[in-house]
Order: sequence, then C-alpha cells, then structure tokens
Amino acid sequence: MNKHQSLSPEIVSEIEYLLREISQIVKRKGRDILNHFPITPPQFTALIWLKDEGDLTIGELSQKMFLACSTMTDLIDRMEKNGMVERVRDDRDRRVVRIHLLDKGRKIIEEVLETRRQYLSEILSHLSDDEALEIQKHLSILHEEMKKA
Repeated sequence: MNKHQSLSPEIVSEIEYLLREISQIVKRKGRDILNHFPITPPQFTALIWLKDEGDLTIGELSQKMFLACSTMTDLIDRMEKNGMVERVRDDRDRRVVRIHLLDKGRKIIEEVLETRRQYLSEILSHLSDDEALEIQKHLSILHEEMKKA
C-alpha cells in the first residue's frame, strides 16, 4: 500500500505551488546577487557544472545545460577571455578538448555561493533553530525521493 494514499489533491497542489514560488524567488535573488559579480547566470551554471563534474567537453556541457553547442562555445569563449576557464587537450585523445575550471572561476563560485548563503541565513534567522532543522530534514527527504523518481 502506498504510504500517502490519503494525501489530498489540495495538499499536493499546495506543495507544488510552494516549490514553484520558492524556486522563482531563489532564481530572482540569485540573479540579483550575480549582478554584483562579473558573470552571467548561464556562465555561473557552467562554472558549477565544471566544479561538480570536473573537466567537460563543450558537447557534454551543452547537454547538461540544455544549450546549443554554438551557444555554449560563445559562452566558453567569453569565460576563457575573462580567465575563469581554459580549453585543454585530453591526455588520452588529443582531438578532444575539455573545459577546465581555473582558480578565478573557483573564486567567483565561492563568493557567489557565500553571498547566497548569507541571504538564506538572513531569511532563516526569522525562524527557530528547530524550524530550520525541520525544513532542512524535509527538503532532504523530498530531494532524495525526487532523485529516485
């Protein structure tokens, strides 16, 4: 038997609505934060993928970001010019070019994430420690269930 057969459509609808609204607020605030850094939202997303996955080809990065290869190439060109990434030949196959995250790119990621954490910390400061821990616990459960699906 399903654990939540009694879950009403209204509850599901409310959770979907809250997730959508929270996502929009996070996205908007994320853009506001990025306005104070020398980087665009797609460039930041690319840097995060490179930080998390290691060196990727333009094709791999394009797929992960749902962008055309030509768009990704332009994005990488600008990031390379700004010293955030570099193109490097693959050791095993010299025909393959990978995008490598440089220290300047890592530094920008850390500064942006720290600013985002400060924003979230300010929001969470209006809650009790127990409430914040409950949110963290339930978001973690929801995240795990979504990854399985």
